[in-house]
Amino acid sequence: MFTLYSYDRMISGLSYYTWEWILLIGAFLVTVIASTTMNSTFKQFSKVQSKTGVTGREAAARIAYHIGLGNMLISPIGGNLTDHYDPRNKSLSLSQSTFNSTSLAALAVAAHECGHAQQDAEGYGPLRLRSSLVPVTQFASSFSWILIVLGLFLSIGPLCTLGVVLFSAVVLFQLVTLPVEFDASRRGLRFLEETGLIMPDEKAGARRVLTAAAMTYVAALMASIMQLLRLFLMTRRRD
Repeated sequence: MFTLYSYDRMISGLSYYTWEWILLIGAFLVTVIASTTMNSTFKQFSKVQSKTGVTGREAAARIAYHIGLGNMLISPIGGNLTDHYDPRNKSLSLSQSTFNSTSLAALAVAAHECGHAQQDAEGYGPLRLRSSLVPVTQFASSFSWILIVLGLFLSIGPLCTLGVVLFSAVVLFQLVTLPVEFDASRRGLRFLEETGLIMPDEKAGARRVLTAAAMTYVAALMASIMQLLRLFLMTRRRD
């Protein structure tokens, strides 16, 4: 049976402090690599114009009509890669790099967000679960660190433990997010094909954009797990 004693033996080759830094740096590197890959892939395919010449907004409108959501509001939003679907008002916001762009990257991103819109319309289970976890996650991400810092400063072990448990909610949220994002990308690629927005030889490029976007959420989960382990080590080191 795995115990704290066996856990301590497992990491005994290095100090708790060293492992904390390894996990911190690991989380940082995973996040940076995923973000760099996504930005690089998007930049590459934002220079590849789609053969249909359709803008991201037009693509989203065509897909929305195709999936029975023709009345969905589609509007521009500032920033880069800030595209998102808002289930509260059933609207789609496309960033400046997507809204009026005719690139293959813009079409892929617009289709991905339409995937979220269809998930919402169908009551897709993982999406509903993720939405229900948002308030808990927001609370946990804000207060977990406060509890841990107070617990360490005041030498109150249960306070540290509560903080670590709260941060676990963040990891759970990231885990639930994965099927939501991968499914939206799968739907998006199918939409692009079904509506004739991409040609057969453009499918590989669109898939690369969608895969790179989804992998950022895998990286976020890995970084959160590393951060959770680091917090656990911090509390164990204090003990």
